[in-house]
Amino acid sequence: MIWAILLLLNGIMFYYFLSNRTRSKREPPLDKGVIPWLGHALDFGKDATKFLKRMKQKHGDIFTVRVAGRYVTVLLDPHSYDSVLEDTKSLDFSRYAQVLMDRIFNLKLPNYKPEIEKDIMRRHFQGESLLCLNHVMENHLQKLLTLETEALNQSDWKHDGLFHFCYSLMFRAGYLTLFGGEENNNCADAAKVFTEYHKFDGLLIKLARSTLKSGEKQTAGLVKQRLWELLAQAGLREDSSLWMQSYRHHLEEEGADKETQRKAMLLQLWATQGNVGPAAFWLLTFLLTHSEAMRAVRKEFQSDKVSGSNTLNHQEETPVFDSVLEETLRLTAAPFITREVLQDKTLHMADGQEYDLRKGDRVCLFPFISPQMDPEIHVEPEKFKYDRFLKADGTVKKDFFKGGRRLKYYTMPWGAGTNACVGKPFAIQSIRQFVFMILFHLDIELQDPAAQVPEVDVSRYGFGMLQPNKELQIRYKRREHVLF
Repeated sequence: MIWAILLLLNGIMFYYFLSNRTRSKREPPLDKGVIPWLGHALDFGKDATKFLKRMKQKHGDIFTVRVAGRYVTVLLDPHSYDSVLEDTKSLDFSRYAQVLMDRIFNLKLPNYKPEIEKDIMRRHFQGESLLCLNHVMENHLQKLLTLETEALNQSDWKHDGLFHFCYSLMFRAGYLTLFGGEENNNCADAAKVFTEYHKFDGLLIKLARSTLKSGEKQTAGLVKQRLWELLAQAGLREDSSLWMQSYRHHLEEEGADKETQRKAMLLQLWATQGNVGPAAFWLLTFLLTHSEAMRAVRKEFQSDKVSGSNTLNHQEETPVFDSVLEETLRLTAAPFITREVLQDKTLHMADGQEYDLRKGDRVCLFPFISPQMDPEIHVEPEKFKYDRFLKADGTVKKDFFKGGRRLKYYTMPWGAGTNACVGKPFAIQSIRQFVFMILFHLDIELQDPAAQVPEVDVSRYGFGMLQPNKELQIRYKRREHVLF
């Protein structure tokens, strides 16, 4: 017993001295917190935005914090982001990605090559291939929306939570488009996958942070097992997208066994479907709670700019609608952009300052704080302004400034540089098409006309699109006249 106690004390002392470093003159301000080893991990995990805003106010646009034994340098000056995004020699994305892949998906790829995987995706999410995907997605959305409303008379209202409504429809349409698996022409397979995935998504943040309770660990294990079984044939059957078939073939070539391939299917399911449903929810939420924005969008849909069909062509110009989407993403997209420091590096700031970064540390950008919620860049950033990205003449506004200098990055919901989302064009068109169809085919309104935009679940900062901390209840019915 005494030996176990001594070993424990030695371990504690080892971690204490390992993490008890001091700041050198050329390094960013260092804030270790008051708890040895743990540092600021609790505050960071509880509400990253609140914590990092406090650190920014205390230290400025760059600082290093201790988080569970690791040192993370946070950079919040968008003028200086390229010094991180463009450095692929000293800074690496794949190592931290592999850590999360193991924690969340139990996935260890034998030869993880993110650039090859991105190249495969680019081939199938651009040009003619993208047009084909958009068309297939459009068809699935139409079919699912018809199934959702065909049992309703035109006078019947159906009640639902808006988050569930959007996430379920977008997920099932995206799953059928990319992964295939439709059974008996009734989308039963997609519904099963969404049911299990929704349980998995509820545990994803705790999986990433290794904070699951014992009962949750068992639930997560069972849910993942069911999803692996449901996704076993993705990429192997003819109704899977060419991208999924190519990705599956790539895994085989790299020596991944069948079990590893199934786990990789769940990773791709999350990567492709985890954000578009929540984004569609927020877009409809802002429209339903801001009548001026809804009127402006409907007016644009009635104009000569948009054809009279019941779908929205990706080439049709809808600057008002696009501004509403951009503003929605500015307020609700909050991913971390994280890099591992592979070797000692000097970080050159846009203002001429230089800071040394240590090998083994991490660098983190959090665009949600700056540029997206920076009051110097976006006036009253906490408010939804549907025309924020429009000029006075109604054309697209792209000029935003900080410190008197025009910004390259004034909103970053899709990442940037090597971290940019390859599937962005497909995701944007899917969201646009979905919301257009909803407004075209349905009368949709808040169950409580006085309902406000829900608060966000603060635990999800850093993991892509935010989610609401409660449902927004709606009712909808088929439109008597499918006109705007």
